[in-house]
Amino acid sequence: MPSSAVSEIPNATSAAIAAHIANALRAAIAERGQASLAVSGGKSPIPVFEALRGQVLDWSRVTVVLVDERVVPHGHADSNTGLVQRHLLQGAAAQARFLPFFGEITPQLTAVVLDTLVDDATARIDPLPWPLDVALLGMGEDGHTASLFPGAAGFARAMATDEQLAWVVSDTAPHARLTFTLHALLSARELLLALAGEAKYAVYRRAREQADVALPVSLVLNQDRTPVSVWLG
Repeated sequence: MPSSAVSEIPNATSAAIAAHIANALRAAIAERGQASLAVSGGKSPIPVFEALRGQVLDWSRVTVVLVDERVVPHGHADSNTGLVQRHLLQGAAAQARFLPFFGEITPQLTAVVLDTLVDDATARIDPLPWPLDVALLGMGEDGHTASLFPGAAGFARAMATDEQLAWVVSDTAPHARLTFTLHALLSARELLLALAGEAKYAVYRRAREQADVALPVSLVLNQDRTPVSVWLG
């Protein structure tokens, strides 16, 4: 049976998603004095970022972190850090504290270097109020979420470890990645999954049927630990 932790919102808009996130952050600030938000990168969440940055809330009490990051310089076109800085952390939202996973990086990305990057990123996000109040997720047509790519190097560890971060290298996606682990995602107070398009809807419906490690998002959807709202655009 599908998990009771999942709620679906049809005909979702970027403005509605942004308003929902802002309300959750306001509630966290009112209850605990601060709030934490993890966001996915790529092009899909850009309209949400641009709607969210216009929301009225005390951004100085919000800490923003990435769900996952490509191991590229911050000035690279594929950098999620750069994307968040350009599209979310503008105007009043620039007052938020942003915790990127790394600073300068070496081009020699061996497993040893990636392990070092994970250790460094774990230290960098130590100021993050934990657990995450809200994590905004996306999903690929292969069923991956965050950078949990099925079959990738590092994938099994990222799915099984109780640590917060792991590295993943996939033949199907450019760049090595640092990603929140499944454990870290399911430790959040609330997960939002935003989807659009028939191809992704079909994958989502299949993932809702049962947990299957070949469809990593299914392990987010078929659990009763963390509330998940699925926004179908």
